Amino acid sequence: MRWTVPGERETIDSAALLLWGRLCLEGLAERRAEINSLNVFPVPDADTGTNLLATMRAAVQAAQARAGESAADPSIREVAAAMARGATVGARGNSGIILSQLLRGLADAGEHGPLTARTLTDALSRSATLVRACLSAPVEGTILTVLDCAAASARACYAGARERAVAGSADGGEGGTAERAGAVTIADVAVAAADGAAEALGETPSQLGVLREAGVVDAGARGLLVLLDALVAVTLGECPARPEYARLVAEPTRPECEYHTSATAEPAFEVMYLIGDTDTQRIDRLRAALGELGDSVAVVGDGAQVWSAHVHCADAGAAVEAGLAAGTLSRIRIESFAENALGVGPRHLPGVGTAARFENAPADRAVLAVATGVGAAALFEQAGAVVLDRHPVTSASLLSAIRELPHREILVLPNGALPAHELVAVGVAARDAHRDVLLLPSGSMVQGLAALAVHDRARIAVDDGFAMSEAAAATRWGSLRRAQHRALTMVGTCGPGDGLGLVGHDVVVIARDVLGAGRILLDRMLGLGGELVTLLMGDAADPALADSLGEHIAQGFPGVEIAVYTGGQQGDLVQIGVE
Repeated sequence: MRWTVPGERETIDSAALLLWGRLCLEGLAERRAEINSLNVFPVPDADTGTNLLATMRAAVQAAQARAGESAADPSIREVAAAMARGATVGARGNSGIILSQLLRGLADAGEHGPLTARTLTDALSRSATLVRACLSAPVEGTILTVLDCAAASARACYAGARERAVAGSADGGEGGTAERAGAVTIADVAVAAADGAAEALGETPSQLGVLREAGVVDAGARGLLVLLDALVAVTLGECPARPEYARLVAEPTRPECEYHTSATAEPAFEVMYLIGDTDTQRIDRLRAALGELGDSVAVVGDGAQVWSAHVHCADAGAAVEAGLAAGTLSRIRIESFAENALGVGPRHLPGVGTAARFENAPADRAVLAVATGVGAAALFEQAGAVVLDRHPVTSASLLSAIRELPHREILVLPNGALPAHELVAVGVAARDAHRDVLLLPSGSMVQGLAALAVHDRARIAVDDGFAMSEAAAATRWGSLRRAQHRALTMVGTCGPGDGLGLVGHDVVVIARDVLGAGRILLDRMLGLGGELVTLLMGDAADPALADSLGEHIAQGFPGVEIAVYTGGQQGDLVQIGVE
């Protein structure tokens, strides 16, 4: 992988930081399967690459939303803080928690303006300190060690000034660092940090026995190198080429946990949640309590008001209770290691030919969901579905995605991607003596999410499919759009810029703006009753639209619960589900 970003930079401002975030997404997406294959420690559940990608995706979405809030360009501190907050809220797994602290280090260093060689050095050192502070018992030979080495290399580069400026050219080839009258540049620091991390990454098997046994480097550290290489791409204009760190020998037996070893029962669950309305003393007590309950404990903050907790434990309920004692919990996420070991945990299929690798997964039941938009894809992943986000979806691509899954039973949530007759044809073609396929009647992503919420692998497939179909059918759905041109609808003629409210696929509301159409549409949908409204916000939706719609629901329909998610879908500004 080699990116080219024209021009070398003297500093990193908010625009360059956003570019870095997008390059990180590209790099993590490209290296995800590789990183997942390295993931044998602390739990060999092959999800580190997926978790890093999902966390960085949440960070970039938050930063883009912050950048779009006003006409004025935000400062790098504001963008970096938004990235740190987004990563903290959207963190997936221990690797996601650690990534959030790397971003928080960048935010702290950018407080006084664009990043320079000195402040980038400070940012990496600050990140390394934050990461170690958030873990219950750090272990060497992991991402922690590699981040420390990256920070140390950056400090040595900056302190060496003249010597480092000249010596750095030896590592960069034609695109490397040239002598600059003895002055160290931000590109020099970035190159030094990335190369230092690459060297440390290669040494991780010698530091940790389970990595040596498996013949792999640390998966989280490999992901960190992707981020540092993207930093080189932004500052220097070209990303270093790295080898593929493939697994060399068979997967080992399950190792002990990475950051902490306790005498408690063997961890069976990964528990994560957000904590609000708390303080540092209560957070310290929570970290200690989780350390007594299990392993791989991490409790981190975004530098403002939100904290995120992570633990591997045998008693998920006790971990949640410990959080309740520390503050107000939200986004509680519990995953079973046993289910992940069977290949039924969150997976992601970016499209035909690039599916996640399930060669060794036994036949079982999977849910395949069609989703458009990075936020929507993440929601389905978090709920345990395999996601097909190829756009547009065709009968051939859906059939290929089904066939790539090794599971004996597959439940498909098409979410309105194809007409009924094409779905029937796909189902007939996909079924054989070794595979049962049920296509469920979800006409939209909000219906698909409602169906997935009642999915239960403990039931037989027919009963599970029936329950999910009932949940989908019980969810009335609609959407908001902005008319692009003059057109005749079943309720009259609309003009460019008009707000359109749809129930199902039919336009039922035309208003002068989208907000007006949304208020009328919600009144009609909730007039038939409802206890929960889900708003899935599209890529082009005004950030204030969700708040305005939420206020309208709260005032007109007190007691109705509101759930707002960033979907990122094209076309629909908002998808609305009423349950």
